[in-house]
Amino acid sequence: MPGSPQGFGVLQLRGPMFKEELMSAAPRKDAVAMESEVREKIHLEILKRTGAYHANDHVLLPSGHHTSEYIEKTLVTTEPSFTEGLGAVIAKHFAPWPVDVVLSTGPAALILSHCVARAHPSRPVVVYGMKGMASGKRRVTLPVEFQRLIREGTTVLLVEDLVSTGSTLELLIDLVEQMGAQVVGVGCLWRRTSVELNGKPMFSLVSRDFPTYSPEDCPLCRRGVPLNEEFVRRRNQRRPASAQERRGS
Repeated sequence: MPGSPQGFGVLQLRGPMFKEELMSAAPRKDAVAMESEVREKIHLEILKRTGAYHANDHVLLPSGHHTSEYIEKTLVTTEPSFTEGLGAVIAKHFAPWPVDVVLSTGPAALILSHCVARAHPSRPVVVYGMKGMASGKRRVTLPVEFQRLIREGTTVLLVEDLVSTGSTLELLIDLVEQMGAQVVGVGCLWRRTSVELNGKPMFSLVSRDFPTYSPEDCPLCRRGVPLNEEFVRRRNQRRPASAQERRGS
């Protein structure tokens, strides 16, 4: 994003709505806190435009719990210009840290990682780990061809799209440190505010915890707000599109 480390979001989405909020903010509000709040609103607006972020709703989650907000993870990085701008903001934050490698897991986080690495002044390489299960426990593995890139003395920036529990990031930190390298920080688009990672520096464009409720304790149910089952129904009923090789072709 030439000419603006803030990226696409600040350039394109700072419309009248955000200017009005800035002008009407109470004078006693700390300027840095106010700027951070406005930027978070801008980033939320970007996620809404991709269709990834749903708010002011009554959503059924796959777990059976209910919530008023929902993130469709697979849609977060579908808009290249948005993703490039958001990656530039993360890269700017970690610019003072020399970074050799940007490491992530999952397709959306990998796309974001490329945008972060491209904008970071150290020009780091990008590698990815693989998530899986072993004996009923989560695990991450690093493909053999990447292992020569993470060794003793290597500085690593972890990048994720959404951080809910932090369990995958904890495994990545363990993996990097077992290889003798150092995690300099974690950058992400969205972080649940309750997540901490053993003192590692974390930077998120949105830090937001939204509560989930069991059906018996859900205040939205008590108010009679209709339940949106679309996301669970889509997951259960739709099948991925596919194509199969034809014989003799």
